[in-house]
Amino acid sequence: MPVDPMLQGLVAGFAVEAQEVIQKVTMDLLELEREGLEPAALTRLYVRLGRHLHTLKGSAASLGLQDLGDIAHKLEDALAPLKANPQKMPRPVVDVLLHGLDLFMLRAQAHADGRGDALPDPAAALAQLVADGPAPESVATRVPPPQAPAATAGHVPEPVEEATLASEAAALLAQESLPESADAGWRVSVRQVTALMREVERLREVRLRVEERGRELERVVGVLAKQGLLAETAEARTLLAGTGRLLRTDGEETSDIVDALEEGLKAITTRPVRTILDPLQRMVRDLSRQLGKEARLSVVGSELSLDRRLLEKLQGALVHLLRNAVDHGLEMPSERERAGKHHEGALTLRVEQQGNLLFLECSDDGAGIDLARVRKVAESRGVVTSDEVSRFNENQIRDLIFRPGFSTRTDVTDTSGRGVGLDAVRASVEAMQGRIEVNSTPGQGTRFVMTLPVDLGSSPVLVVRALEQLVGLPMLAVEATQLARADSLRIGKRKAHLEYQGQLLPVVDVGARLGLRALAPPAEGQPLLIVQSGGKRVALGVDAVVGDRDLVIRPLPSEVRDVPAWQGAATLSRGELLLICRPDWLVTESGQLTVAAQRRALVVDDSLTARALHRAMLEAGGFSVHLAASGARALERLATDTYDVVICDLDMEEMDGTQLIARLRAKPETATLPVILVSAHDSAPARERGLAAGADGYLSKRECAAGRLLAEVLDVMSRRGGRA
Repeated sequence: MPVDPMLQGLVAGFAVEAQEVIQKVTMDLLELEREGLEPAALTRLYVRLGRHLHTLKGSAASLGLQDLGDIAHKLEDALAPLKANPQKMPRPVVDVLLHGLDLFMLRAQAHADGRGDALPDPAAALAQLVADGPAPESVATRVPPPQAPAATAGHVPEPVEEATLASEAAALLAQESLPESADAGWRVSVRQVTALMREVERLREVRLRVEERGRELERVVGVLAKQGLLAETAEARTLLAGTGRLLRTDGEETSDIVDALEEGLKAITTRPVRTILDPLQRMVRDLSRQLGKEARLSVVGSELSLDRRLLEKLQGALVHLLRNAVDHGLEMPSERERAGKHHEGALTLRVEQQGNLLFLECSDDGAGIDLARVRKVAESRGVVTSDEVSRFNENQIRDLIFRPGFSTRTDVTDTSGRGVGLDAVRASVEAMQGRIEVNSTPGQGTRFVMTLPVDLGSSPVLVVRALEQLVGLPMLAVEATQLARADSLRIGKRKAHLEYQGQLLPVVDVGARLGLRALAPPAEGQPLLIVQSGGKRVALGVDAVVGDRDLVIRPLPSEVRDVPAWQGAATLSRGELLLICRPDWLVTESGQLTVAAQRRALVVDDSLTARALHRAMLEAGGFSVHLAASGARALERLATDTYDVVICDLDMEEMDGTQLIARLRAKPETATLPVILVSAHDSAPARERGLAAGADGYLSKRECAAGRLLAEVLDVMSRRGGRA
């Protein structure tokens, strides 16, 4: 039966709303077929199911969609006997109800698209809904869920009662004289939104500079007050103090505007992660039934909101990982019970954002990855040769599951065996500038972790200091801050621990971890930050806590993006570059630099930005890097430590690069030490001056920014006979 043209716009909105209601009904049905629910919880679920189905029926009827009303009525009939006596819902009944919801949604979408005339009579389908036994293969496993119209895709309406929807329909029809529907919107391109986001980020940087100007003004007032000319400067100090107060007020208002703009943009461009994670519950349930297995999916972090484009790209990867976990990871129920496990397999999806990094973890408690079988299959399928694989360690063998064409299935099924899966996942993740890693323990399960950059808006960052180096930490990873006290510290020969909330947390000296100084136990009163990531916590020792800032974190250049210590960089109010440290690197034991096994470099520069960039590039090449802010500090370092190469700025105050080289060449122990000069000057005279002073190499800072530093260092070390 065709829909009244005057109601067609309402039918489209109803389809969007029905999809939201059906997703909630689906989640309730999956919960009802599980064991161990309390009677009160069962009653609540059945009451809620009945209300949702009644809403669907009434809303469909109010729009003249009789076929949808009949389907909802049959679903109510199937639910009625159990609703009268709440109990665990038999799986065949769940199958019937889920099949009915699929049928309802497909027909609702057809009506919304104006294809209602072509729909077959629902009589046969309605008869099947009340038949005994499980429904045939779920429509949801064959047909992708319908997508909401673009104009309303961001709207997540709450279910409404039929009277409410009917009254809204009457109200809208009464406004038919209006040129546009109340739901009409603007068509905006991704490029336009992205450009607007960049402008908001610029405005945030301006706001940071305004705050800095205010602090400078306060310092000027303080300087005038100390001059002893209080009477002569009274008027000037009063005017400056008043200007400072107004500047602070303007800065606060600017901050509010920036926050509002950023939140508005996020509301337009992001969606809750649950919009792609909740439907996966149904997929896991249907696939488990198809394979004769039992599985339960738990989701942590679904309330997080992310860029819509990123979510669309992630959905396929998550589907692959979950299907792989059910098909290859989880054992059959009887096999699990023989191994002492619960007959129902546990799958977990965990989503966490720290600064500009997104972590997605997909884990199962199945049999784990059989490395011997992976190796054998990889050889038999020609993925690697036996000679190659004989030299692989365990991690490299495990990594073979991501190779194109790899599959442990010997037969082709609807689920797997075609050699397409995890290689597609890795390609998808790498296309988003991310990476995927896998860990597995035989008999206990497998864990995939995807790390992806997110580029939307600012993030709260805690700025700390180690020696003269400023470092940023994502605020979400900082659990608490406290001062070191002797009664809460446990100092051992090699490690120190902090007693915190009944636990002993390892103390990590950020200065030593970053290679700025030798390892030392925390001093009394030193700031300690409780940093957590991935379920692990450490007490991070810093020299000072500078303060928190809202900063836009940008990815590092491609040449240094794989440096494990850093997740990105931000710009401070005066234009200084601030490197943002990765919390997962700080809390991981392997994150500690093994200085003895690495080539060592000393970077000497009076610019924080230059030191940070040079260090990041060298660490990408496997160097352990120490920093010095002056020539004098570099000589102190060289008196106690040995290095394979020195990278030095040509133009520094007190002692420039040529003077430092002269001091080095005068000492036998450093006479042949490779030294590379770096300068903002790219002229031939400057280059000749540096090389004539005894430098082994010379680079302009533009050449360094273009990625030339590491290659030049290796070349110079090779010519000098060092380790390269």
